Amino acid sequence: MQKPNGQGLGRVIKAAKCSMQGFAATWRHEAAFRQEAVLAILSVPLAAWLAQSFLQFVLLIGVWCLVLIVELLNSAIETLTDRVSLERHELSGRAKDMGSAAVFLSLVLVTLVWGSALYSRFWGVN
Repeated sequence: MQKPNGQGLGRVIKAAKCSMQGFAATWRHEAAFRQEAVLAILSVPLAAWLAQSFLQFVLLIGVWCLVLIVELLNSAIETLTDRVSLERHELSGRAKDMGSAAVFLSLVLVTLVWGSALYSRFWGVN
């Protein structure tokens, strides 16, 4: 029996198309994602200058990728919660707050990693 999503390369292409639609929808509807994506893109040349090794460069960029991943998941939680009901509910609020907390923690991680790279670069501590 044929799987509904196809097989092989066709499945990969369809999955990539769905991913691009997800990026586009998030870009269109979520200001926080747009802001974080712009900061992530702008940080690439800064990371190339700041990093003292390739591994450090990957880490500086990787933490921004993590922020974007967490923001995508948070946006999905918020969208699904709003789809289920727009009325205020304790559990809906809790789910949205948890997603927001995850984004906050990822931004704290960015601050720690970038802060340690700046400290290392300017004060010579590895």
